Amino acid sequence: MTTLQPHILIVEDDSAQREVLSYNIEAEGFRVTLAVDGEQGLLCVAEDLPDVIVLDWMMPKLSGIEVCRQLKAKADTRQIPVIMLSARSEEFDKVRGLETGADDYVVKPYSVAELMARIRNQLRRVRPVSVGATLEFEDIVLDAETHRVMRAGDEIKLGPTEFRLLSTFIEKPGRVLSREQLLDRVWGRDIYVDSRTVDVHVGRLRKALTRFGGNDPIRTVRGTGYALR
Repeated sequence: MTTLQPHILIVEDDSAQREVLSYNIEAEGFRVTLAVDGEQGLLCVAEDLPDVIVLDWMMPKLSGIEVCRQLKAKADTRQIPVIMLSARSEEFDKVRGLETGADDYVVKPYSVAELMARIRNQLRRVRPVSVGATLEFEDIVLDAETHRVMRAGDEIKLGPTEFRLLSTFIEKPGRVLSREQLLDRVWGRDIYVDSRTVDVHVGRLRKALTRFGGNDPIRTVRGTGYALR
C-alpha cells in the first residue's frame, strides 16, 4: 500500500536553485511543481494545492512576501506551510517574513539537507502519514510506516485505496472533505475517477472499520462529502 506523494511547490526565479531543489525533493519521493515568479506561483496554487510551498523572497513581478501575504489571507490556502528562502539574514527580515505568515525561514546559502529536514518537519504537521507517523482517532490506530490499522486491538485489513482514504480522514479529523478533495488527495489529479467511486470506497472503508463491532466513525454530510465524527 502506498500513500499519495506529498506535493511540494517551489517558487524560485533562479534556474540553478530550482533545478537543485527539484532534483533533491523528487529524490525523496515527493511530487514537485515549479514556478519561476510570484504570479506563476499563485496560479500553480490555484490549480493544484500543494502540501508545502518553498518560496523565495526576492522575485520579479511579485515578491515572496506578497505571495505569502495573499496565501495566508485566504481560507483555502492559509493552512499550507510556507518555507521562505532569503539572502536577508538580519533578524528584522526574519521577523518580517514570519509575521507575514511564513511557517519557517531559511537563510541563503543553505544546505539542501537542512531544507529537506524543514520540509519533512512541515509535512509531519500537515501530512503526518507521508512521513511514516502513527496516528490515532478514538480507538483507531493507523501506523503509516507499517501500513497497519488497528481498532480496539483488532487488526483491520484495508485495500490500498481504503488505506489512503482513512489516512486522509485521520489527518484531518472532524473536517468535512468534499468528494472532489478526496479524489485529488486519494486518487490524484491526473487520474480520472467518477465522484461516485468515492462513495463506493467509503462504503468499503466503513464495512472494514465496523467488522469487529463499534460505531461507524465516518459521517456523511449531505450534498458535501464526508468527515470523521
